[in-house]
Amino acid sequence: MTEDLDHRFSYLTWDQIKILDQVLTEAIPIHGRGNFPTLEVKPKDIIHMVKEQLIEKQIHVRDIRLNGSTASHILVKHNGTSYKDLDIIFGVELPSEFEFQIVKEAVLNCLLDFLPKCVNKQKITAQTMKDAYVQKMVKVSTDHDRWSLISLSNNSGKNVELKFVSSLRRQFEFSVDSFQIILDSILAVYRASERPLTQDCHPAVIAESMYGDFSQAMDHLRYKLISTRNPEEIRGGGLLKYSNLLVRDFKPADEAEIKSLERYMCSRFFIDFPDVAEQQRKIESYLRNHFIGEEKSKYDYLMTLRGVVNKSTVCLMGHERRQTLNMITILALKVLGEQNIIPNAANVTCYYQPAPYISDRNFSNYYIAHGQPPVFYQPYPFHIQLQSGMV
Repeated sequence: MTEDLDHRFSYLTWDQIKILDQVLTEAIPIHGRGNFPTLEVKPKDIIHMVKEQLIEKQIHVRDIRLNGSTASHILVKHNGTSYKDLDIIFGVELPSEFEFQIVKEAVLNCLLDFLPKCVNKQKITAQTMKDAYVQKMVKVSTDHDRWSLISLSNNSGKNVELKFVSSLRRQFEFSVDSFQIILDSILAVYRASERPLTQDCHPAVIAESMYGDFSQAMDHLRYKLISTRNPEEIRGGGLLKYSNLLVRDFKPADEAEIKSLERYMCSRFFIDFPDVAEQQRKIESYLRNHFIGEEKSKYDYLMTLRGVVNKSTVCLMGHERRQTLNMITILALKVLGEQNIIPNAANVTCYYQPAPYISDRNFSNYYIAHGQPPVFYQPYPFHIQLQSGMV
């Protein structure tokens, strides 16, 4: 990479362009629900088709970018990181609800073209295509953020996520996922010729780090270091992603600074998800979306998350903090149960709130068999402690 550009930008090398070319030209299955067939979609094709539809409807497309973990994988393939979703960002203008609707219709209309030729497309509506192939749709319209997301279903978790961004204040969580590869030059080559790219004949492709310093962010990615700025600006504080990086053997770039950042992460997480039920839904959703095919890592992830919450939460009352810790602990035990892994009962202490009749002096004590590990009953909200990681 050269130093000719602003410190936020850098050119991709030929080796990186080869990986990018493979990502864009390799067909990804979009799985249909019910009797709908699986669509084989090349990212470069659906990107071009959606762009053409938007231009036809008078929506200006500023640029198209590859974002997040896929971009990181292309830039540094050999550090053990992988990618799940394929995140494509269309820079567009969305001044009103009308433009949001056009974007939605453009994507659904494009999916029709990927159906097998034998299918009678005239009887299939946009709503039918949405029900069959869209995993989720998100629309955000506030004073500072205006964007929409359409995620196309893939049973292995490799969803094609098309994001249409008019404005977005915060475009990254950590430096290692802050990269965006600008695709316009390589997409133009695909349109001009069917010939494969070669080392002697390929476009110049530029990447940008939204973190700010491209070289520093690349060092963090190469050496698996964790760094961010102002985590209180991130919805959820980046807490769940941070715990995921820790489980994947990433280390804080600055041990002293990360203690303060952890407190900000926890505070923002509990501001955005104040209720324990909301917290549980968010964590369960994160597990479903980011640990497909990695069932054995879920327990380590939950216990890592629990450890961060336990040591860095300063914004909750004592009982609220205990409720959250209990919830995460129970999720971890549920994961073990699903894997038929039972923790060593010799290291388990259970706390629960006794029933009112236990205060009756005539009520007989519980019987504890000799030779078994003691089970302690104390008048306290339900809590479980495991020596091996659950503390």
